[in-house]
Amino acid sequence: MATPNERFAEALAFLKNVQDKGVVGIHTDEIPNTKYRQLLVKKGFLREVTKGWYVATNPNERDGETTAWYSSYWEFVAQFLERKYGDNWCLSADQSLLLHAGNRAVPHQLIVRSSQGNNKPTPLPHNTSLFNLKTDIPPVEQIEVHEGIRRYNLQSALIYSTGAVYTYNAIDARTVLALIRDASELLPTLLEKGHTTLAGRLAGAFRNIHQERIADQILETFKQADYDIREEDPFEYRLNIKLSSRERSPYANRIRLMWMEMREKVIVNFPKAPGLPEDRDAFLKAIDDIYISPMLITHCPLNVIK
Repeated sequence: MATPNERFAEALAFLKNVQDKGVVGIHTDEIPNTKYRQLLVKKGFLREVTKGWYVATNPNERDGETTAWYSSYWEFVAQFLERKYGDNWCLSADQSLLLHAGNRAVPHQLIVRSSQGNNKPTPLPHNTSLFNLKTDIPPVEQIEVHEGIRRYNLQSALIYSTGAVYTYNAIDARTVLALIRDASELLPTLLEKGHTTLAGRLAGAFRNIHQERIADQILETFKQADYDIREEDPFEYRLNIKLSSRERSPYANRIRLMWMEMREKVIVNFPKAPGLPEDRDAFLKAIDDIYISPMLITHCPLNVIK
Protein backbone atom coordinates (compact mmCIF):
# COMPACT_ATOMS: atom_id res chain seq x y z
CA MET A 1 0.00 0.00 0.00
CA ALA A 2 1.31 3.46 -0.92
CA THR A 3 2.27 5.81 1.89
CA PRO A 4 0.56 9.24 2.24
CA ASN A 5 3.65 10.95 0.76
CA GLU A 6 3.67 8.57 -2.17
CA ARG A 7 -0.03 9.21 -2.87
CA PHE A 8 0.60 12.94 -2.69
CA ALA A 9 3.50 12.63 -5.15
CA GLU A 10 1.29 10.62 -7.50
CA ALA A 11 -1.42 13.28 -7.30
CA LEU A 12 1.08 16.05 -8.08
CA ALA A 13 2.44 14.09 -11.03
CA PHE A 14 -1.10 13.63 -12.35
CA LEU A 15 -1.82 17.37 -11.98
CA LYS A 16 1.39 18.25 -13.82
CA ASN A 17 0.40 15.95 -16.68
CA VAL A 18 -2.97 17.73 -16.91
CA GLN A 19 -1.29 21.16 -16.95
CA ASP A 20 1.24 20.06 -19.55
CA LYS A 21 -1.71 19.51 -21.89
CA GLY A 22 -2.58 23.20 -21.58
CA VAL A 23 -5.61 22.63 -19.37
CA VAL A 24 -6.31 25.62 -17.10
CA GLY A 25 -9.98 25.12 -16.31
CA ILE A 26 -9.81 21.65 -14.76
CA HIS A 27 -13.04 19.67 -14.88
CA THR A 28 -13.53 16.67 -12.59
CA ASP A 29 -13.22 14.47 -15.68
CA GLU A 30 -9.60 15.66 -16.03
CA ILE A 31 -8.81 14.24 -12.57
CA PRO A 32 -11.25 11.32 -12.21
CA ASN A 33 -9.41 9.95 -9.17
CA THR A 34 -11.44 11.44 -6.33
CA LYS A 35 -8.68 10.82 -3.77
CA TYR A 36 -6.15 12.72 -5.90
CA ARG A 37 -8.58 15.60 -6.28
CA GLN A 38 -9.39 15.79 -2.57
CA LEU A 39 -5.73 15.58 -1.64
CA LEU A 40 -4.73 18.36 -4.04
CA VAL A 41 -7.51 20.61 -2.72
CA LYS A 42 -6.53 19.88 0.88
CA LYS A 43 -2.87 20.69 0.17
CA GLY A 44 -3.77 23.92 -1.63
CA PHE A 45 -2.75 22.89 -5.16
CA LEU A 46 -6.32 22.99 -6.48
CA ARG A 47 -9.13 25.43 -5.77
CA GLU A 48 -12.77 24.90 -6.70
CA VAL A 49 -14.10 27.64 -8.95
CA THR A 50 -17.63 26.38 -9.42
CA LYS A 51 -19.23 22.96 -9.04
CA GLY A 52 -17.08 20.40 -10.83
CA TRP A 53 -14.46 22.93 -11.93
CA TYR A 54 -11.04 23.80 -10.48
CA VAL A 55 -7.93 25.87 -11.18
CA ALA A 56 -4.39 25.13 -10.06
CA THR A 57 -3.15 27.36 -7.24
CA ASN A 58 -0.02 28.12 -5.28
CA PRO A 59 -0.33 26.46 -1.86
CA ASN A 60 1.48 29.45 -0.34
CA GLU A 61 -1.31 31.82 -1.35
CA ARG A 62 -3.26 33.12 1.60
CA ASP A 63 -7.03 33.02 1.76
CA GLY A 64 -8.54 35.87 -0.20
CA GLU A 65 -5.61 36.27 -2.60
CA THR A 66 -6.73 36.71 -6.19
CA THR A 67 -3.54 35.88 -8.12
CA ALA A 68 -4.44 32.34 -9.18
CA TRP A 69 -7.92 33.32 -10.30
CA TYR A 70 -7.12 36.53 -12.16
CA SER A 71 -4.09 35.04 -13.91
CA SER A 72 -6.10 32.09 -15.21
CA TYR A 73 -9.46 33.82 -15.77
CA TRP A 74 -9.63 34.03 -19.58
CA GLU A 75 -8.21 30.54 -20.15
CA PHE A 76 -10.67 29.14 -17.62
CA VAL A 77 -13.62 30.93 -19.23
CA ALA A 78 -12.68 29.64 -22.69
CA GLN A 79 -12.51 26.02 -21.54
CA PHE A 80 -15.56 26.26 -19.30
CA LEU A 81 -17.78 27.72 -22.03
CA GLU A 82 -16.52 25.36 -24.72
CA ARG A 83 -17.46 22.39 -22.56
CA LYS A 84 -20.82 23.93 -21.64
CA TYR A 85 -21.95 25.23 -25.04
CA GLY A 86 -19.58 23.80 -27.67
CA ASP A 87 -19.38 26.47 -30.38
CA ASN A 88 -22.84 27.87 -29.57
CA TRP A 89 -21.67 30.92 -27.62
CA CYS A 90 -20.07 34.30 -28.03
CA LEU A 91 -19.15 37.17 -25.74
CA SER A 92 -21.31 40.28 -25.84
CA ALA A 93 -20.40 43.01 -28.32
CA ASP A 94 -19.36 45.35 -25.50
CA GLN A 95 -16.95 42.85 -23.97
CA SER A 96 -15.65 41.92 -27.43
CA LEU A 97 -14.83 45.57 -28.07
CA LEU A 98 -12.85 45.81 -24.82
CA LEU A 99 -10.75 42.81 -25.81
CA HIS A 100 -10.11 44.25 -29.28
CA ALA A 101 -8.88 47.40 -27.50
CA GLY A 102 -6.35 45.35 -25.54
CA ASN A 103 -8.31 45.62 -22.30
CA ARG A 104 -8.07 42.19 -20.66
CA ALA A 105 -9.15 43.31 -17.21
CA VAL A 106 -11.31 40.70 -15.50
CA PRO A 107 -14.91 41.97 -15.62
CA HIS A 108 -17.19 41.88 -12.61
CA GLN A 109 -19.77 40.09 -14.77
CA LEU A 110 -19.03 38.58 -18.17
CA ILE A 111 -22.07 38.46 -20.45
CA VAL A 112 -22.14 35.38 -22.67
CA ARG A 113 -24.63 34.98 -25.52
CA SER A 114 -25.95 31.50 -26.30
CA SER A 115 -29.25 30.04 -27.48
CA GLN A 116 -28.71 27.45 -24.73
CA GLY A 117 -28.37 30.09 -22.01
CA ASN A 118 -30.79 30.31 -19.09
CA ASN A 119 -30.67 34.04 -18.25
CA LYS A 120 -29.02 33.20 -14.94
CA PRO A 121 -25.60 34.04 -13.53
CA THR A 122 -22.91 31.49 -12.74
CA PRO A 123 -21.11 32.69 -9.58
CA LEU A 124 -17.31 32.65 -9.77
CA PRO A 125 -14.57 33.50 -7.24
CA HIS A 126 -13.89 36.99 -5.88
CA ASN A 127 -17.31 38.45 -6.73
CA THR A 128 -17.08 37.68 -10.44
CA SER A 129 -19.67 35.83 -12.48
CA LEU A 130 -20.82 34.77 -15.93
CA PHE A 131 -24.28 35.80 -17.09
CA ASN A 132 -25.70 33.20 -19.49
CA LEU A 133 -27.85 35.34 -21.78
CA LYS A 134 -30.38 33.24 -23.70
CA THR A 135 -30.24 34.74 -27.17
CA ASP A 136 -29.01 33.94 -30.66
CA ILE A 137 -25.33 34.30 -31.35
CA PRO A 138 -24.11 36.46 -34.26
CA PRO A 139 -23.73 34.96 -37.75
CA VAL A 140 -20.57 32.93 -38.18
CA GLU A 141 -18.97 35.60 -40.38
CA GLN A 142 -19.19 38.09 -37.50
CA ILE A 143 -17.47 35.80 -34.97
CA GLU A 144 -13.78 35.17 -34.49
CA VAL A 145 -11.99 32.89 -32.04
CA HIS A 146 -8.94 34.31 -30.30
CA GLU A 147 -7.09 32.26 -27.69
CA GLY A 148 -10.18 30.12 -27.26
CA ILE A 149 -12.50 33.09 -26.70
CA ARG A 150 -15.40 33.40 -29.15
CA ARG A 151 -16.06 37.09 -29.70
CA TYR A 152 -17.50 39.53 -32.25
CA ASN A 153 -14.94 40.48 -34.87
CA LEU A 154 -13.55 44.01 -34.76
CA GLN A 155 -16.08 45.64 -37.10
CA SER A 156 -19.14 43.89 -35.64
CA ALA A 157 -18.08 44.64 -32.07
CA LEU A 158 -17.86 48.32 -32.96
CA ILE A 159 -21.21 48.32 -34.76
CA TYR A 160 -23.24 46.44 -32.15
CA SER A 161 -21.72 47.75 -28.91
CA THR A 162 -24.13 49.74 -26.75
CA GLY A 163 -23.92 53.46 -26.18
CA ALA A 164 -22.71 52.84 -22.64
CA VAL A 165 -19.29 51.81 -23.96
CA TYR A 166 -18.64 55.37 -25.16
CA THR A 167 -19.39 56.72 -21.69
CA TYR A 168 -17.85 54.16 -19.34
CA ASN A 169 -15.08 52.79 -21.59
CA ALA A 170 -14.23 55.80 -23.73
CA ILE A 171 -10.55 54.88 -24.04
CA ASP A 172 -11.42 51.42 -25.34
CA ALA A 173 -14.01 52.77 -27.77
CA ARG A 174 -11.61 55.36 -29.20
CA THR A 175 -8.85 52.76 -29.44
CA VAL A 176 -11.05 50.47 -31.55
CA LEU A 177 -12.35 53.32 -33.71
CA ALA A 178 -8.74 54.20 -34.57
CA LEU A 179 -8.21 50.65 -35.90
CA ILE A 180 -10.73 51.28 -38.69
CA ARG A 181 -9.07 52.66 -41.82
CA ASP A 182 -12.04 53.08 -44.13
CA ALA A 183 -15.83 53.23 -43.89
CA SER A 184 -16.07 50.29 -46.29
CA GLU A 185 -15.13 48.01 -43.37
CA LEU A 186 -18.43 48.88 -41.67
CA LEU A 187 -20.88 49.89 -44.38
CA PRO A 188 -21.90 46.43 -45.69
CA THR A 189 -23.19 45.34 -42.27
CA LEU A 190 -24.73 48.72 -41.51
CA LEU A 191 -26.57 48.91 -44.84
CA GLU A 192 -27.71 45.29 -44.90
CA LYS A 193 -29.90 45.79 -41.82
CA GLY A 194 -30.58 49.48 -42.36
CA HIS A 195 -28.90 50.42 -39.06
CA THR A 196 -29.44 54.17 -39.36
CA THR A 197 -29.22 54.86 -35.62
CA LEU A 198 -26.02 52.84 -35.23
CA ALA A 199 -24.56 54.44 -38.35
CA GLY A 200 -25.34 57.94 -37.05
CA ARG A 201 -23.68 57.15 -33.74
CA LEU A 202 -20.59 55.76 -35.47
CA ALA A 203 -20.35 58.83 -37.72
CA GLY A 204 -20.39 61.05 -34.65
CA ALA A 205 -17.84 58.86 -32.90
CA PHE A 206 -15.42 59.00 -35.84
CA ARG A 207 -15.78 62.76 -36.09
CA ASN A 208 -15.02 62.97 -32.37
CA ILE A 209 -11.58 61.44 -32.95
CA HIS A 210 -11.02 63.69 -36.01
CA GLN A 211 -11.68 60.97 -38.61
CA GLU A 212 -13.93 63.27 -40.65
CA ARG A 213 -13.38 61.35 -43.87
CA ILE A 214 -14.86 58.14 -42.45
CA ALA A 215 -17.71 60.03 -40.78
CA ASP A 216 -18.61 61.75 -44.05
CA GLN A 217 -18.41 58.47 -45.99
CA ILE A 218 -20.93 56.86 -43.64
CA LEU A 219 -23.36 59.78 -43.86
CA GLU A 220 -23.12 60.20 -47.63
CA THR A 221 -23.53 56.48 -48.34
CA PHE A 222 -26.69 56.24 -46.24
CA LYS A 223 -28.15 59.37 -47.79
CA GLN A 224 -27.46 58.03 -51.28
CA ALA A 225 -29.36 54.88 -50.24
CA ASP A 226 -32.33 57.13 -49.26
CA TYR A 227 -31.97 56.56 -45.53
CA ASP A 228 -32.77 59.30 -43.04
CA ILE A 229 -29.63 59.41 -40.91
CA ARG A 230 -28.72 61.76 -38.08
CA GLU A 231 -25.20 62.09 -36.74
CA GLU A 232 -24.83 61.82 -32.96
CA ASP A 233 -21.62 62.08 -30.94
CA PRO A 234 -21.81 59.38 -28.20
CA PHE A 235 -18.78 60.66 -26.27
CA GLU A 236 -18.95 63.09 -23.37
CA TYR A 237 -16.07 65.24 -24.67
CA ARG A 238 -14.05 65.75 -27.84
CA LEU A 239 -10.43 64.75 -28.30
CA ASN A 240 -7.78 67.40 -28.87
CA ILE A 241 -5.52 65.07 -30.87
CA LYS A 242 -5.97 62.90 -33.93
CA LEU A 243 -5.23 59.25 -33.32
CA SER A 244 -3.13 57.34 -35.82
CA SER A 245 -5.05 54.89 -37.99
CA ARG A 246 -1.81 53.33 -39.22
CA GLU A 247 -1.32 51.38 -36.00
CA ARG A 248 -2.43 47.77 -36.34
CA SER A 249 -1.88 47.11 -32.66
CA PRO A 250 -4.33 48.79 -30.27
CA TYR A 251 -1.72 49.39 -27.59
CA ALA A 252 0.05 52.45 -29.07
CA ASN A 253 -3.11 54.57 -29.24
CA ARG A 254 -4.38 53.09 -25.99
CA ILE A 255 -1.26 54.30 -24.16
CA ARG A 256 -1.59 57.76 -25.71
CA LEU A 257 -5.21 57.98 -24.60
CA MET A 258 -4.43 56.78 -21.09
CA TRP A 259 -1.68 59.38 -20.80
CA MET A 260 -4.02 62.14 -21.98
CA GLU A 261 -6.58 61.12 -19.37
CA MET A 262 -4.06 60.82 -16.54
CA ARG A 263 -1.73 63.72 -17.42
CA GLU A 264 -3.61 66.47 -15.58
CA LYS A 265 -4.01 64.32 -12.48
CA VAL A 266 -0.28 63.58 -12.51
CA ILE A 267 0.58 67.27 -12.88
CA VAL A 268 -1.65 68.22 -9.94
CA ASN A 269 -0.09 65.60 -7.67
CA PHE A 270 3.49 65.85 -8.91
CA PRO A 271 5.77 67.50 -6.33
CA LYS A 272 7.19 70.89 -7.23
CA ALA A 273 10.82 71.03 -8.29
CA PRO A 274 13.03 72.07 -5.34
CA GLY A 275 14.99 74.52 -7.45
CA LEU A 276 18.60 75.53 -6.87
CA PRO A 277 19.84 75.90 -3.28
CA GLU A 278 20.81 79.33 -2.00
CA ASP A 279 24.50 78.38 -1.74
CA ARG A 280 25.10 77.51 -5.37
CA ASP A 281 28.87 77.23 -5.02
CA ALA A 282 28.55 74.59 -2.30
CA PHE A 283 25.99 72.73 -4.37
CA LEU A 284 28.27 72.64 -7.43
CA LYS A 285 31.23 71.58 -5.29
CA ALA A 286 29.18 68.69 -3.87
CA ILE A 287 28.39 67.55 -7.43
CA ASP A 288 32.07 67.70 -8.37
CA ASP A 289 33.00 65.69 -5.28
CA ILE A 290 30.67 62.81 -6.10
CA TYR A 291 31.19 62.85 -9.89
CA ILE A 292 32.95 59.83 -11.37
CA SER A 293 34.31 60.10 -14.88
CA PRO A 294 32.76 57.61 -17.35
CA MET A 295 36.32 56.86 -18.50
CA LEU A 296 37.26 56.01 -14.93
CA ILE A 297 34.32 53.63 -14.66
CA THR A 298 35.31 51.97 -17.95
CA HIS A 299 38.98 51.41 -17.12
CA CYS A 300 39.07 51.01 -13.34
CA PRO A 301 39.00 47.58 -11.74
CA LEU A 302 35.63 46.77 -10.21
CA ASN A 303 37.03 46.65 -6.68
CA VAL A 304 38.35 50.22 -7.05
CA ILE A 305 34.91 51.52 -8.00
CA LYS A 306 33.35 49.74 -5.06
